[in-house]
Amino acid sequence: MTTTAVMGAGSWGTAFAIVLADAGNEVKLWGRREETCKNINELHENTDYLPGIELPKNIHATSDPAEALAAADVVVLAVPSQTLRQNLNDWGSHIRSDAVMVSLMKGVELGTHLRMSQVIAELTGAGPERIAVISGPNLAKEIARREPAASVVSCADESVALRLQQLCHTQFFRPYTNTDVVGCELSGTVKNIIGLAVGVCDGLGYGDNTKASVITRGLAETVRLGVNMGADPMTFMGLAGLGDLVATCSSPLSRNRTFGEKLGRGLTVEEIMAQTRQVAEGVKSCTSVAELAHMHNVDMPITDHVRALVDGEMTPTELVNALLGRSTKPETH
Repeated sequence: MTTTAVMGAGSWGTAFAIVLADAGNEVKLWGRREETCKNINELHENTDYLPGIELPKNIHATSDPAEALAAADVVVLAVPSQTLRQNLNDWGSHIRSDAVMVSLMKGVELGTHLRMSQVIAELTGAGPERIAVISGPNLAKEIARREPAASVVSCADESVALRLQQLCHTQFFRPYTNTDVVGCELSGTVKNIIGLAVGVCDGLGYGDNTKASVITRGLAETVRLGVNMGADPMTFMGLAGLGDLVATCSSPLSRNRTFGEKLGRGLTVEEIMAQTRQVAEGVKSCTSVAELAHMHNVDMPITDHVRALVDGEMTPTELVNALLGRSTKPETH
């Protein structure tokens, strides 16, 4: 049995805590709200984010980060990406110097343009052998219901990836390994932006041809950025790439696709955010990814246009018309 800490009791953090517990590990789950933690410990249910799903008895929740991290060999980070820096500043000193840190987060930090693994490295001083990423078509509610799913465990040190693979392998959750952390992180980040764009198409009433076109061209611009930044192009064809993209763009459980659909229907970002407590990471990441693409001189038109829509510079119809009106070029341009 390995002692693990999952830092973040939202839907994905709680769902992954279920995976770790099912695999036989002792799990400490940290949440900001004491009431959430009390419900998890007494009712064995996260009534805020995964109501109706019974949690394993080997998950213990706490609102004290020092308690959660004290004995953890593996620390899973499941906070919103744009809050990671502040969270690590608050409780990162409690992470053991030999603990492996695993990012479930999908974002690029605003201002610094750092991937989450880079933020972790900067604030903790950990080397690449202590930082891993888990990413794939992993909608939290389906994972929590123990519906069959696969994912990717990525670490620059393959032996660490293999160790983590065993740590979260269950009857319902099948992890694969790779060493392309850059590709996994960029895939997970950009797919949220493409999910917003596909949601906009849904909100406008467009059909499957339109959405398939956006998904495919969205994948193309993700690959362009990834290859420019040193990623393996094959990563984008796998679970962390195409797999996650398809799940995000096709499921009503996807926060980003749902957020985009509401944008397509004419709601503002502020109106949508007032309706939900869930974080649609693409709303923030579209700005940092668009800036990252410009820094690397990579053409990412869908990302650019989603950023303009989110910032109120463009309407949903104008977004679609602007993409269709771009100059023609070969598909592999």
